[in-house]
Amino acid sequence: MKQQVVINLPIEPHEVPTLRELVGWDGRHSDYPTLFERCNFWAGLRDDKNELVAFGYIAGMGLQHGYMEDIIVHPQHQRKGIGQVLVKKLLEEAERFGLEIVTLTYDSKHKSFYSDCGFVPCSGGLWRKD
Repeated sequence: MKQQVVINLPIEPHEVPTLRELVGWDGRHSDYPTLFERCNFWAGLRDDKNELVAFGYIAGMGLQHGYMEDIIVHPQHQRKGIGQVLVKKLLEEAERFGLEIVTLTYDSKHKSFYSDCGFVPCSGGLWRKD
C-alpha cells in the first residue's frame, strides 16, 4: 500500500460505520457525520482502490488532554503496521495541536500494541449506561 495516513481525510458518513462492522463492532451509524464536527481531528488511510482501510480520532476540549478512540484497521490489512502508523500520526497531530496528554481504553489483548506506540498502561474505569 503506497498511500499515507492523512489527518482529516475526507470520509463519507457511511464509511466509518462500515469499517467498524467489518471488525465486529457496532456501526454507530447515527454518530456520523456529527463525530467529524465534534472531534478535534481524525486520521484515515485509503487503499489503492480508494476504500477506507484505517481510521481513528482524538476528541476532547482541545486544551491539554485528548482521548483517542476507534483505532480501526480493515481485517484484510491488519498485522501490516498500519495501526501503528495511524496511532503515531494521531499522536504527532496531538502534539502539533497542543495536547500534552492523550488517553485511551483498550482490550488487554492490545496492551503490547499500545505500549509499542508509546502509551503507558495505567488503571482506569468505565461507566456504561444500563
